[in-house]
Amino acid sequence: MQIPFQDVITAATTYLSDIDPVMRETIQLVGPCTLQPDPDIFNALIDAIISQQISVKAADAIMNRVRTALPGQKVTPEALATLDFDALRSLGLSTPKARYIGNLVEHVTTGQLQLAQLAELSDEEVINQLTAVKGIGIWTAQMSLIFTFGRPDVLPIDDLGFLEGIKTAYQLPERPTRIEARDRGELWRPYRTFATWYMWAIRRITVKNERPRTRIVSL
Repeated sequence: MQIPFQDVITAATTYLSDIDPVMRETIQLVGPCTLQPDPDIFNALIDAIISQQISVKAADAIMNRVRTALPGQKVTPEALATLDFDALRSLGLSTPKARYIGNLVEHVTTGQLQLAQLAELSDEEVINQLTAVKGIGIWTAQMSLIFTFGRPDVLPIDDLGFLEGIKTAYQLPERPTRIEARDRGELWRPYRTFATWYMWAIRRITVKNERPRTRIVSL
């Protein structure tokens, strides 16, 4: 029987507060974790590809144009398969991103990537499956584990916001390296996802007008 996600959040915040005084202070300052996974993995992956290396505002505008161009405004493999490369480019996608989306659609529609089965796989297997698709890297796969599958122990050491959050929370003179972040994260097992969320949140408090992280967006 699957444990309700809210119960996992409660267990995680209690555990993190008990084993890490800085995390306890951060949790008290930020408040309850509002992470709520969205199971629509295909939509999330398309959104992630579109969001690569552009602002949230620009990504939202392109994503809205893509939805508007699709039947019923639903982002599905079948609907996107009706848009060719030139159609995707006309919606504001760069040449590489239009190709990445086409590649993802092909992988899904031909059965090379079976999205419905990903939830049954381990974190490592999900990452391996997703990164086999050109245009999807480890960071995007990790964000999928967090924001789509709600996996509790993901540590995205390549995420700038996460690293900046550690710097802020632990009052470090400079941003930690990936190795330093990984080593620090060992203390947070088996709830590194929620420690990550709180590092994003504490950074957000210090960055004026930054939108809360509720989906996969590039930084």
